[in-house]
Amino acid sequence: MDQSFSLQPLEKTFGVVVTGLDVRNLDEETFAALYAVWLDYSLLIIPGQHLSKSEQRSFALKFGDLVPGLEAVEISNVYPDGSLRDKPDDDMMKIIRGNMHWHQDNTYMPLQAKGAVFSAKIVPEKQGDTAFADMRAAYDALDETTKQFISAKTAYHSLAHSQAQLGEETKATASEYSGYGLDVEDTPLRPLVKVHPETGRKSLAAGRHAYGIPDLSSQESDRLIAKLNAFSVEDASRVYQHSWSEGDVIVWDNRCLMHRAMPWDYSEPRVMVHSRIAGDEISEAAL
Repeated sequence: MDQSFSLQPLEKTFGVVVTGLDVRNLDEETFAALYAVWLDYSLLIIPGQHLSKSEQRSFALKFGDLVPGLEAVEISNVYPDGSLRDKPDDDMMKIIRGNMHWHQDNTYMPLQAKGAVFSAKIVPEKQGDTAFADMRAAYDALDETTKQFISAKTAYHSLAHSQAQLGEETKATASEYSGYGLDVEDTPLRPLVKVHPETGRKSLAAGRHAYGIPDLSSQESDRLIAKLNAFSVEDASRVYQHSWSEGDVIVWDNRCLMHRAMPWDYSEPRVMVHSRIAGDEISEAAL
């Protein structure tokens, strides 16, 4: 398929910088080519787009339905009046700090997210990066004994549990945070090895929300999940840390990448816009 844009792959196991593209104006053929690149590389970095929220929502919708309430939402340390969040018990900041640990989106919901479009509106002078990890390459690098051991293993996933483990307990109601993900009635159970529904590739699937592997003691479960998470990001070739410029757009495949926010000086504003792509009702459903 011909493509009208240019690609510069990262010197990693995943990820590509896409130039020569205005995501506001994509015909079907160009988007089909871009989508194929996304499946290959899992991470698209598209500089200089400067999208409005409605433009980002329209672009994200090309990848699939969006999670209600997360079509184009600001994730920031800035109040609506422009002042900065600086209270230690601010629930939004608790979630932001929690997301500084490796995770995949919506594993704690009945449907895991397919992916996300993320853009930079205001960036700090320093820091405030976002890091990504290739869980396909991590799975490929496992020894055969570990692959066999985890092949049929599952784990529960809970945002409330992972926040509590970090000492960042967050209220589900009566909070400025919407409470999204904190009041799930049936805790989802998910495999530790995920098969990508479109590429067929296997990847590790743990992250900060995972706990309680059935048939293992809580200590054994914690050790195994910690081991898998650490192994996933120990090789620099399968981790990429993006330093944001205003106007950057990133699209990641949540089915095979983990990500994390990086710290920054909270006396500086950081405003990002997040559009979460809903998971398929079969392939992304909890067990």
